[in-house]
Amino acid sequence: MDTLAQALAKRIVAMRFDDMPSEAIYWSKIAVMDTLGVMLAGAEENCVRIVRSIAGTSDGPCHVAGSTGRTDCLNAALINGTAAHAIDFDNGSNSMGGHISATVVPALLAAAEAYGGSGRDFLLAHTVGFETGARIGHGVNFHHYEKGWHPTSTLGAFAVIAACSNMLKLTTEQTATALAIGASVASVASGIKANFGTMTKPLHAGHCARNGLLAVLLAREGFTANTGAFEHQQGFFNVYNGAGTHDARRILDHWADPLEIIRPGAGYKEYPCCAATHAVLDATFALIRDHGPITAEHIAQIETWTPARRLAHTNRPDPQSSLDAKFSIQYCVARALLDGHIIIGQFEGDAYRDPATRKLMQRLRAEVHRPGQFTADNHFGAEITISLTDGQRLSSRVDIQRGRTTDNPIPPGLLRTKYRRADVLLTHAQRMLPGLGSGESARWMGCRPSLPDALPIIDRSPKFPRVFLAFGHAHYGLTEAPATGRLIAELIGNKPPFINPGPYRANRF
Repeated sequence: MDTLAQALAKRIVAMRFDDMPSEAIYWSKIAVMDTLGVMLAGAEENCVRIVRSIAGTSDGPCHVAGSTGRTDCLNAALINGTAAHAIDFDNGSNSMGGHISATVVPALLAAAEAYGGSGRDFLLAHTVGFETGARIGHGVNFHHYEKGWHPTSTLGAFAVIAACSNMLKLTTEQTATALAIGASVASVASGIKANFGTMTKPLHAGHCARNGLLAVLLAREGFTANTGAFEHQQGFFNVYNGAGTHDARRILDHWADPLEIIRPGAGYKEYPCCAATHAVLDATFALIRDHGPITAEHIAQIETWTPARRLAHTNRPDPQSSLDAKFSIQYCVARALLDGHIIIGQFEGDAYRDPATRKLMQRLRAEVHRPGQFTADNHFGAEITISLTDGQRLSSRVDIQRGRTTDNPIPPGLLRTKYRRADVLLTHAQRMLPGLGSGESARWMGCRPSLPDALPIIDRSPKFPRVFLAFGHAHYGLTEAPATGRLIAELIGNKPPFINPGPYRANRF
């Protein structure tokens, strides 16, 4: 009888691009491009600068976000993985309880640059990694999540291993060994929620990307491991979860039926802060739309209700840093009420010390769901009630935030708005090209900064990975290569998938 690692390996190796439904291609592209955007935006964060300075650059083949240098594939995965999660704006998986693409995409970029990989290979591998990480989540959650592990790294390691094993064409035996190695390297890359709100949280993603790729490269060269490492008495399940708190059958049941990238799909962020705050933010903005802006002096009290497993790491009435503020319901809701939006700038520098925000935060009481307030299986819903000084009580609730699943997607235009709001990529592009004048910036950007517009600028620097060219070739079936920037701008600009609201039908593969 196969061990779990062997059973997973057979499924990972068997997946082929030609078998992917068009919807899977569409949603995988959305996930990849969303990740590239936040990776570029996060490249200049302090945590990434520090990791980049320690890892250093070399004569390796792989590009490094935020640097003109290159490095080896493992350090590239580490640095770019940290960048992809640095501003906490990346998509996640409800089933895994963490961020799959932020670990898988940087690892695949590094592997593709070092060892080769086409756009088709990349999309398939991302889909395989997403399926694997999410399915393992089915087998260990919610106990794993509530115990305090950060599944982005503890389970994401297996997503990276599956993705890179598929793209690098490992055999079934090699893939099973890589997964078994992963049961050990996950302990090196593991994350605990105690470090949420610090630089260590994005390091979870970077270290996971690196160690997952390392496991694959080791297995490919003949490294050995116990393929029973999941179910062993002292294996992954019992060590990370404990006896009676996991079910391996749920990992294999309904494999790819449907694919996790299709349903429930990745959850996309509309706000650059912890996803556990997003439902209450949606409810806050709905209340503002219904009743108009509410001035702080007219607010007597604010009450919020969110799921217990979300409030456990977001009830932070006194955040001590800009990163800490991303995990504070009090800060996020107060900012939404005062500013009418949530943007990256509210989580930079000393913004978290803003006196008006701090004053309003003191009037907010964050609670868990009341009995009967939401159905027992609702793990996302939120409600807010604002008591005004004149005695009025204004309430709003949502059952699930926008973008959390493919059944409730963020409109594609809002995915572009993520990049318009704070000029993040324009600033990043100018850092990459110090000689770029403001007049030329305006011409390129059209005074409307967005990811597709910024890419032609970025393409002029030596940092844009050639793997993106293969990605564009796979989409368009081109025989001659135009500029990488044009390819990618077309790919995610006015062509599918970026502003096509429905399932991806115009498949050119």
